Amino acid sequence: MVAGEASGDQLGAYLIQALKQALPDVRFYGIGGPKMIAEGFDALYPAERLAVRGYVEVLRHYWGIARIRRELRRRLLDDRPQAFVGIDAPDFNLGLERRLKARGIPTVHYVSPSIWAWRGGRIRKIGRAVSHMLVLFPFEPGLYQARGIPVTYVGHPLADAFPLEVDVAAARERVAVPPEQPIFAMLPGSRQSEVEYMAETFVETARLLHQRFPQAQFLVPFATRETRALFETALYKLKAEELPIKLLFGHAHDAMAAANGVLVASGTATLEAALLKKPMVIAYRMSKWSYRLMRRMGYLPYVGLPNILAGRFVVPEFIQDDATPENLAQALGNLVTDRRVCERLVEVFNEIHLTLRQDTARKAAGAMLPFLTRLPAWMPRRDQPA
Repeated sequence: MVAGEASGDQLGAYLIQALKQALPDVRFYGIGGPKMIAEGFDALYPAERLAVRGYVEVLRHYWGIARIRRELRRRLLDDRPQAFVGIDAPDFNLGLERRLKARGIPTVHYVSPSIWAWRGGRIRKIGRAVSHMLVLFPFEPGLYQARGIPVTYVGHPLADAFPLEVDVAAARERVAVPPEQPIFAMLPGSRQSEVEYMAETFVETARLLHQRFPQAQFLVPFATRETRALFETALYKLKAEELPIKLLFGHAHDAMAAANGVLVASGTATLEAALLKKPMVIAYRMSKWSYRLMRRMGYLPYVGLPNILAGRFVVPEFIQDDATPENLAQALGNLVTDRRVCERLVEVFNEIHLTLRQDTARKAAGAMLPFLTRLPAWMPRRDQPA
């Protein structure tokens, strides 16, 4: 198994749990994060090594990532596991999967690349690399069925994990904030490269929001010490230590559940905020060259998962040069004070939640079992000579 970031680590952990219920002796190893490791996963490399986004950023880390893939490919071809599961990270996993599939090792890719949003031509490469595709969203299976690629819609595990109604009081108690205080959650990203681009913008946004909501407190959760250190550097650089910002290690879900509104970098956290039924503003910045390339290859007018799943703009998005502190603070401040809009958002997010709630781990494990309960093609049967 290979998972390259925090969201993939969570998906991998759920899948490991479900597979171990059916096959208690199954063994997992490869590249993963702390949640997979907690389930008994043997991590040959940490997932953080792959957590790089954007063309320019990937080029900067290319040789180290390429070396890891070569070493892992040699190990897997020697071991010949019964199946390989690539969890997201398509730029890393699809090339590896193509080599493994060509040598008779079944490959399952868990989370479709965003071919419906940009670079749709990748589906040809996916067909050569993947034995079976597991998709999270209901509009994805038809894309693969049209190309004859085996596919299973499994829903999203977060929709199973999150309750339909959020206990705000309990969340506030867990993160130690008063019951009635205005709270903003700010999630600048799980990758170091994301926080490098977003940290100063988020700090300045908090400064502007604090001027409008002087009683407000800001919760900023981090997945790693490295990302927290980057944000602390931005606070120091901008002389913003006086702002009522509470840095958390983990507790991202609690921070969002406790909040009146959320400022979030584009990614899985936008879906988490929707499942928690929270008003949000989506922001994203990357290198200008990466942005130019991605903009040319994009198909949809929006990038945030809540808008993609709704099929329309339901929450504001500010990308690249539009992601200014002034725009973000005004949009989020206006959103949280408009009760009617917030009520409509809850209705939309409830519909999304129910659509995605599919008992995902069980479905994903069920799609995996045929690969794990039959003899691999390279292993002789007992009634055949070795």
